[in-house]
Amino acid sequence: MSRSLYGSQAAPATQREWFRTGEVPVAVYGLGKMGLPLAAVYAECSGNVTGVDIDESVVEQINAGRSHVQREPDLPELVSALVDRGALSATTDGVGAARDASIHVVIVPTLVDENNEPDLSAVTSVVSDVADGLSAGDLVVVESTLPPRTSEDVLRPLLEDRSNVSTDEFGLAFCPERTASGRALGDIRGAHPKVVGGVDDESTRVAELIYNEIVDNDVIPVSDATTAEAVKVFEGLYRDANIALANELATFTDELEVDVREAIEAANTQPFCDLHTPGPGVGGHCIPYYPYFVLNWLHTDAPLVGTARRVNDGMPGFVVDTVSEGLAAAHESDELDDVYAADGGAVEGATVGVLGLTYRAGVEETRASPGVDICEHLDERGAEVLAADPLVDAEGVPAEHVALEELPDRDLDAAVLATAHAEFDAVDWTAFDPMVVVDGHDVLDLSGTDHRAYTVGRGWL
Repeated sequence: MSRSLYGSQAAPATQREWFRTGEVPVAVYGLGKMGLPLAAVYAECSGNVTGVDIDESVVEQINAGRSHVQREPDLPELVSALVDRGALSATTDGVGAARDASIHVVIVPTLVDENNEPDLSAVTSVVSDVADGLSAGDLVVVESTLPPRTSEDVLRPLLEDRSNVSTDEFGLAFCPERTASGRALGDIRGAHPKVVGGVDDESTRVAELIYNEIVDNDVIPVSDATTAEAVKVFEGLYRDANIALANELATFTDELEVDVREAIEAANTQPFCDLHTPGPGVGGHCIPYYPYFVLNWLHTDAPLVGTARRVNDGMPGFVVDTVSEGLAAAHESDELDDVYAADGGAVEGATVGVLGLTYRAGVEETRASPGVDICEHLDERGAEVLAADPLVDAEGVPAEHVALEELPDRDLDAAVLATAHAEFDAVDWTAFDPMVVVDGHDVLDLSGTDHRAYTVGRGWL
């Protein structure tokens, strides 16, 4: 028997029992890096989850008990066990899944378009399917990051108009995911408190009840869905601004002749200081996009948010400027052959290896990746670019993909560590002829080499 929670007069303990025993069917829309772990955690708690995805191969793999999401500890075993006992299944039929479900969980990407305008198309497409199968008593939970007021101003009217179900008959809550690749199951189960906020009090109540069953940590109800949306965006803006400050401080290294990383570490011993770590830029599908959920969504000016984004966007260019500086110095001291032309600076004509195309170590994701941007800057300045990454190839990147072990045979003039993959720890830097090396993450051991080395935040070594 299928039951609904929104507007239910049953005792809270009874409603929780309904959820735990699978009497409240759940549909999770979007089975990507975050969606499949979320669907799995819902399924282990309730035993009655249908996952929805537009990719037929993803659906086929899940129904065969296989996880298509890589490098996520314990997820393959959990998916296999859940599918075997009938707690989790998958489909491409979003409307059909919506008709059968009482709780609808949306976790698809919210990106920006070529003009950095928030792109809600994936979310509104899924919510339209939900609306086509919506019934009175259902709750829609959105975990996709949204510009504040999207739930109230966009999704709530869409659900009502398309479903013909009155807004006082269904619930809508925003419950932001606070999850990172590589630790998704632990994060979802309660590594961090869970924030929930509904468009009305009943939506908040039901969302709080559900997530108290799913997570081991605190569940924090906030005033409304807009507040919950703001919480998620504000978290991203904080990190973007803090990293931008660290990155800007890193550019002072040479003029001040100080180790900025050392200074940051010492400064952070003061309890009111929490400076982040500098690097070659900020990538991924989260932090680089969230500023535009304010800058290109609200009418109020946000000069600090915009400045932080420009600073972080400028770091790949700073890295390439540093490569050029090192090559020019090496040329002047006759450490390298005279192969450089003036128009592109010392980079023009040089062969440069870029280690890492994904935005973060161990994560198969290249959106807004500093490594990709570094390749593009080098290519624009006339360098021959070779890219090595153990997780992805260089498709769509202006670089030749090269296996890591082949790099020492390619007569590199310079190398950049853009992503600190664990696989790069095995690189034998003594196997390369002397060259310029720029370390974006302060992880390389270049002892025993004659490389002209620079670490972002520490300077020339």
